[in-house]
Amino acid sequence: MIIEEFGDREIYAQTEGELGRELSLHDVIRIEMGTLKLPLEDAVAWVREHVTVRPGFREFAEEHSPLILSSGFTELIEPVLEREGVSLEVHANRLDVRADGWHPIWRDDAQCAECGQACKRGGLPTGSPVAFVGDGYSDHCAALAADRVFARDGLARYLDREGVAYEPFEDFSQLGAAFGP
Repeated sequence: MIIEEFGDREIYAQTEGELGRELSLHDVIRIEMGTLKLPLEDAVAWVREHVTVRPGFREFAEEHSPLILSSGFTELIEPVLEREGVSLEVHANRLDVRADGWHPIWRDDAQCAECGQACKRGGLPTGSPVAFVGDGYSDHCAALAADRVFARDGLARYLDREGVAYEPFEDFSQLGAAFGP
């Protein structure tokens, strides 16, 4: 959302079209974030005002304390969580905000043995069964490693193509019911 609002929309459309073909997810994020020139404080104020969370998120977070494993940026995620009154562990990228464009500082840029890219799989908890909730491109590989997957949008379409079972969801109220108390 922040790139669509303040970045270069033409570059956004072009790089999104090359995602997974000519460009890796990190390439796309690096290029798109480089078009942002606004001060971080302005971006934080904008996300606090405009970013919405799915219904039932706060209740789900309070009940289950999920780990947030994101390809987004801590500096933009934590203000939304704070606004929602939720404190959760966040594993995400960081930002180096410069006047010539924002630069990502990767949480983990190790290449995954499964997909060959830097992905979220390595950030999944180990040991106990893992439930994964996702909706996009960056969730593909990690979802394949989870014991139980809840998917929507792009992740659901990908899992359908791959013939991988998942549980569809629209909001966190449904997830709360699926997980139980």
